[in-house]
Amino acid sequence: MSAPGLGLRLLGPVSCAVDGEEVDPGPPRQRAVLVMLAAAPGQVVTKERLLEGLWGDRPPSSAQQSVYTYVAGLRRALEPDRNPGERPGLVVSAAGGYRLLVEPDRVDAIAFTRLTETAHRSAEAGAQAEALRAYDQALGLWCGRPLDDVPGPFAEAERARLEDLHAGAVEGRAAARILLGAPHEAVPELRSLIARHPLRERPYELLMLALDACDRRPEALRVYAEARHVLSDQLGVEPATGLRQAYALVSARTAAGWEAGPVPRQLPRDLIGFVGRPREIAHLHGLLAPDDGAEPHPLVVISGAPGSGKSALAVRVAHAVRHRFPDGQVFVHLRGGTPNVPRLDPHDIVARLLRAIGTRNEEVPPGLTEAAALWQARAASKRLLVLLDDAADLEQVHWLLPAPAGVSVLVTSRESLKAEDDLVRVRLGRLSSAEARTMLARLAGEDRFGADPAGTASLIRLCDGLPLALRIAGARLADRPDWTVGELAGRLADARTRLGELEAGDLAVRSGLAASWSHLTHSERAVDRAAARMLALLGLLHVPDLSVDAAARLAGVPEGEAGRALDRLGDAHLIERDARGRFQLHDLVRVFAGELVPAEDRKAPLLRVFAYYAVSLRSAAHTADPNRVHPTHLAVAGPGRAFQDAAEANAWIEQEEAVLLAAAAQAMADPDDDLARTGAAIGLAMLWPQQKAYRVADLISVGNQALSVAERLADDETAMHAHSQAAAGEYFKGDLTAALDHLDRHLTLARRLNDRFDEQRAHGNLAATYVKAQRYDRALEHGLAQREIAREIASEVGERYALLQIGNAYRHMGRLEEAALALEEAAAMAGRAGDASLEAHMRHALGGLRLDRGDLEAGLAQLGRALDLAVAGGTKLLQVQCLIQLARANRLLGRRTVAAERLAEAESLALALDSASWLERVAEERAAGAADRER
Repeated sequence: MSAPGLGLRLLGPVSCAVDGEEVDPGPPRQRAVLVMLAAAPGQVVTKERLLEGLWGDRPPSSAQQSVYTYVAGLRRALEPDRNPGERPGLVVSAAGGYRLLVEPDRVDAIAFTRLTETAHRSAEAGAQAEALRAYDQALGLWCGRPLDDVPGPFAEAERARLEDLHAGAVEGRAAARILLGAPHEAVPELRSLIARHPLRERPYELLMLALDACDRRPEALRVYAEARHVLSDQLGVEPATGLRQAYALVSARTAAGWEAGPVPRQLPRDLIGFVGRPREIAHLHGLLAPDDGAEPHPLVVISGAPGSGKSALAVRVAHAVRHRFPDGQVFVHLRGGTPNVPRLDPHDIVARLLRAIGTRNEEVPPGLTEAAALWQARAASKRLLVLLDDAADLEQVHWLLPAPAGVSVLVTSRESLKAEDDLVRVRLGRLSSAEARTMLARLAGEDRFGADPAGTASLIRLCDGLPLALRIAGARLADRPDWTVGELAGRLADARTRLGELEAGDLAVRSGLAASWSHLTHSERAVDRAAARMLALLGLLHVPDLSVDAAARLAGVPEGEAGRALDRLGDAHLIERDARGRFQLHDLVRVFAGELVPAEDRKAPLLRVFAYYAVSLRSAAHTADPNRVHPTHLAVAGPGRAFQDAAEANAWIEQEEAVLLAAAAQAMADPDDDLARTGAAIGLAMLWPQQKAYRVADLISVGNQALSVAERLADDETAMHAHSQAAAGEYFKGDLTAALDHLDRHLTLARRLNDRFDEQRAHGNLAATYVKAQRYDRALEHGLAQREIAREIASEVGERYALLQIGNAYRHMGRLEEAALALEEAAAMAGRAGDASLEAHMRHALGGLRLDRGDLEAGLAQLGRALDLAVAGGTKLLQVQCLIQLARANRLLGRRTVAAERLAEAESLALALDSASWLERVAEERAAGAADRER
């Protein structure tokens, strides 16, 4: 629930109102807490985030208490009439932090952000009048320097973000006014914006265009001179492309005594079998033929991977909007990706455009600059659509830009043309399953696909949703009526022959990918050649995505060089770059790339990157929890990542988890022994992170894969640790018979190897499993055995774990005094060692024991401490256990509301973990609460 009566103003001095009445939010740092909560309305802001936002990475020793004070102060300020015993209704506690219950649109900074986003979308769609209204609404909320007088790193960063948004909104409003024919209204605010942000280039560019539209061209040229001077003097750079184009446009506004020839109609024939892309078509239609009659966008680029259907889409849209361009439609194939054919140079392109609109060949100037200027002059004010198909890069077309007034240029390219301010990109991904099926059905008949839905789904997946691949598959089925859909899917299933199967006549997926790769390989630019080599190596590694540092290890080059190569592949649409800055290959590109490296050259790069993963993971796991012990015999040599603290290490593990599992699986399945052994090192280093995150299936899977490697290599040490990992998964799964079998094997191998540390470890895990199986005598037996060996070898971590299991066994046997002594000793040992993970388990056990003995407040305190430690350490299942026990404690104390809240948190987390057994425990505690209410 949110509070409709609360409103917050952050776009100026921070203030707030409750039910229309102004309230004082308190001193500066208390206001800073309010700002952080308001930035994420209704969401949990953790105490750690509050500490960092207030003081950065060096909070004072009193910081935790100060946060409690500020939160209490906010609660008093926002709800002055709340009774002392009444729960807060606006700033509420949540697991690990606080939430502010306020409607997002009642926070002016959020309303401002949403309005500017709406305005930007409208502007991109060509709806300038709607954009202008949204910009006016957004800017009307601005009341001065945002978060004025609010201290702290978060406020500084948020202030900078809002001020940048504000500048962008002013620019957007000015652009809309220019396009709507009111450039004189844009001039004053652009001059003011330049005074506040003299190093932003966009305001200079817009001011030049506004002055040009007001027929004040000398002033516009002086603006360019001013911008160039400021940029050179302050930054040592020349103006970027957008500003240079504005200068070229203003400079070229001269009328030439020239009469046009016949209206050009050069569009290629529309593709009859075209299907799909409804969103892209609607977006492009809105850009080139806006419904509100606004000016078409001057430059639109359709980019995507080879075979993604860029040209077909461009031709379809060009035919659909040609009525908006009565002066003609011009088509030029730029040959940017045509194998063995030179691409058109810029002068040739300009010359073709000039001839298309009636310029005699002898009138075309021999120099590119003069020819481009003549194009600007002669095409000005014409309603022309120019379709430039298959651009190699921006250099091939940038001389044509900015497009003359009235002209729209539609470009297709397998490269990302991103250096132009006026450019709108429409990026083509893969077709959806429904679109792909429709394409196939049109090509080869609906009946064949309706009869085999599973084969159809497999065929679409193997074609990677790529229109070219699907068109070829459909054509092959049409040519072979005796084939079923499943038969063709079966032929494509083998990655080694898939690209060979995806050929039909002149159409071939491989040739499109090969053209892109060849262009990079034979380029004169070093970054292109590095990108070609990187693509070949990426085909070796079968992981879902890749970071720059891992790619650098794969290629054996510095990270900067690897990053530039990856960016280049992303620009060429041969790999995908996501919002996190990570990179992925689509399946067909991976298959193609996998053909590029000879088999004898594959081991070295794979060993480098697998070793990097193993070393980095081991470092991260140790940094995250230095009290946990890892196998020493699988330690891998080589460079890896270092981590400053547990937070950084845990974040890396969480981000890389899927990659690490895939890398481990690939390496362990490899016939090369060195790669398989390195894969086992990765997989077994995942033991503690996976236990903490409750990755049940992965623990079992990785353990079994490592067992296969151990059997193949006759490696008893690896087998021993693999049994331990599989046992942990079976324990969490609830298959205690399987868990005990693995642990018995673990114990046998430890004794055979005379590994006393792992012998006591096996005893400890057997004790824990027998506790869960309710065989407390056997649990006590193994717990005592672990303690004896741990003391003998001076393993404190083993001794304190043994005490935990001994205490648990005693507790369930009804020997509560002995249980208390064991658990208290274990907790004290863990506290002295800084072993927060085991201390959390011990506090949880002590809390349950206190509840059993009727000491409810003491139990509540122990459980609260256990929960804090579990949350801080990210131990998911223990959080569920603590929350259930906290619900029980509060129920027994008569605090039914708090008990219900704790139980709801437990249920939510248990659902997220997909833990049926702990959902049952939640249900049992809920039933106990219902029974109490009935009594």
